[in-house]
Amino acid sequence: MSNPPDQNPHESSPTQLSRPTELSSQSVSINENEIATPHYAHITLNVNGTHHELEVDMRTTLLDALREHLKLTGTKKGCDHGQCGACTVIANGRRINACLTLAVMQQEAEITTIEGLGTPDNLHPLQSAFIRHDGYQCGYCTPGQICSSVAMLSEIEAGVPSHVTQDLASRSEVNEAELRERMSGNICRCGAYANIIAALQEYAGRKGS
Repeated sequence: MSNPPDQNPHESSPTQLSRPTELSSQSVSINENEIATPHYAHITLNVNGTHHELEVDMRTTLLDALREHLKLTGTKKGCDHGQCGACTVIANGRRINACLTLAVMQQEAEITTIEGLGTPDNLHPLQSAFIRHDGYQCGYCTPGQICSSVAMLSEIEAGVPSHVTQDLASRSEVNEAELRERMSGNICRCGAYANIIAALQEYAGRKGS
């Protein structure tokens, strides 16, 4: 029998839409207890030149492993979504967001946190530059800013271009446009960006001289 004139042959009829869906007899049953049960792994993390053996839930992020297990609280938890940069650490010379990677994935990496860059008695030169130029206000984002900056300047030295690099055939200049673009993933809610750039330019100038 043909469809009524006013009904699209590709549309379901009202009776079809209201008919309950029959579940297959082979449907997989879900055990809620199994879902909630964490699975642990024995891992070794190389942080700031020291090997640490940990027993962690396999879902533990590197950020939580650093803060909750190793008590390295210099690395901050901001957005926990990889959008603010407060959790930036250095892994094998590259900056990463510690909230976006699992601890079990970083067992082969050499990880450096802000505690590994400098101490109150022996500041990293960039930390000193931040102090001289007031490159912070509340200071919450500062560890991530500094870790990101150290790795970012290494990127420039290695010839890695950015979105604003004008000449891809030559080494990028350490100018304000490059620094702002490369540091755009590190948010300072206090708005100390001008002073952060000044600190970076001072440190990069001394490092290059």
